[in-house]
Amino acid sequence: MSQIFTLTMPKWGLSMTEGRVDAWLKEEGQAITKGDEVMDVETDKISSSVEAPFSGILRRQVARQDETLPVGALLGVVVEGEASDAEIDAVIEQFQSSFVPGDAVDEDSGPKPQKIELDGRLIRYFERGEGATPLVLIHGFGGDLNNWLFNHEALAAGRRVIALDLPGHGESAKTLQRGDLDELSGVVLALLDHLDINAAHLVGHSMGGAVALNVARLMPQRLRSLTLIGSAGLGAEINGSYLQGFVDAANRNALKPQLVQLFSNAELVNRQMLDDMLKYKRLEGVDAALRQLAGSVFRDGRQQVDLREVVQAGHVPTLVIWGSDDAIIPAAHADGLAARVEVLPGQGHMVQMEAAEQVNRLILDFIQQH
Repeated sequence: MSQIFTLTMPKWGLSMTEGRVDAWLKEEGQAITKGDEVMDVETDKISSSVEAPFSGILRRQVARQDETLPVGALLGVVVEGEASDAEIDAVIEQFQSSFVPGDAVDEDSGPKPQKIELDGRLIRYFERGEGATPLVLIHGFGGDLNNWLFNHEALAAGRRVIALDLPGHGESAKTLQRGDLDELSGVVLALLDHLDINAAHLVGHSMGGAVALNVARLMPQRLRSLTLIGSAGLGAEINGSYLQGFVDAANRNALKPQLVQLFSNAELVNRQMLDDMLKYKRLEGVDAALRQLAGSVFRDGRQQVDLREVVQAGHVPTLVIWGSDDAIIPAAHADGLAARVEVLPGQGHMVQMEAAEQVNRLILDFIQQH
C-alpha cells in the first residue's frame, strides 16, 4: 500500500502569509523520517526549518531555492511505498490547479487573539483547540505569546491551549504595580477564573517558568502539571549582562548581540526580529515595565526568588526541559530536581522554538499521563 504525501508551506504564527525557500536539506530520492528537517524557510518574523509530518522518500522538490511561496503552497512530494512519476505528476497537477493562495491564511477562518479586562487592565490571550484539561503557555522576560508560534497548534490537537501576554509585554497593558512574580501569577490565575478553568496544565519558559512555579506555590490545587522550559526560579545564577543589555538596547546594533545569546543558531536573529523587538521596546510604558521587573525579579544580575521547593514538595507533577547550551540560565539548575528532566544537547535558551517538535512531543507525552 503506497501513499503520496504533499509537503506544504507551514503557517507559523498569526501573521505569517508567505515564506522564502532558503535551501533544501534533503535531496530527491532521499529517505526522510517524520520530524526530519527537510528545508529552511525564512519568513518576515523568523528563519526556521520545515519538518516532515510523515516518513517516506522525497520524490519531488517542487519549490525552488529563493522562491517565495504563500502559506499552504506545495513544496514537495513524499512517497511511502511505490508510485510512478506519472502518478506524482498527477498529484502535483491536481494540487496546483485547486490551490488558492490565501485560503490557508484567511483572516476570518481561524481563531484570533482576544483582549479582556482583568482587574482593571487589558490582557491579550490567544486560544485554539478544545477538549481535555486546558494547557496554558506563559512566555518569558521581554517575550509575548508569539514565542509559542511553533508549539501552540501542535499542542492544541485534541486539547484547549491558551497563550497570554503578561502585563508589560506584547499587546497587554504595560503598567505594572509591584512588578513581582505574585503580580504576574495573579494575572494568570485571574485569566483561568475568567475562562472558567478550574484546573490546567501550565507551561512556562524562562521568567514564565518562575511565574508558573509561583502559581503552583499559591494554588497547587488548580494545576494538573507543570512544564518548565529553561526556567527561572530554580537557582540564583542568570546572565545579568544579557538582561541589562536587552533592557538598555535602543537600536539594532545594541540589540542583536543580546538576542543571539538566546539561540543556538545565531542566524535565526534576522532583521525583522530585531525590528519587531525594537518596535515593542519603544512602546510607551515598556521600558519602565522591563526595568521594574528586572529590578524586582533579577536584581543585581541574580535571581531573587528561589522556588525549588515547589518542585521538591511533589504536589504538582513537573517536567523540566533545558537546552544544554543555554547561555541565559544554566541547565545545571535542573540537577537534583524531583521532576522528569530532559536536557536537549546543543540547544540554547529558546529551545521551544529551535527544537519545537521534540519539545512538543515531550510536553504531550507528559501531560497525557496527568
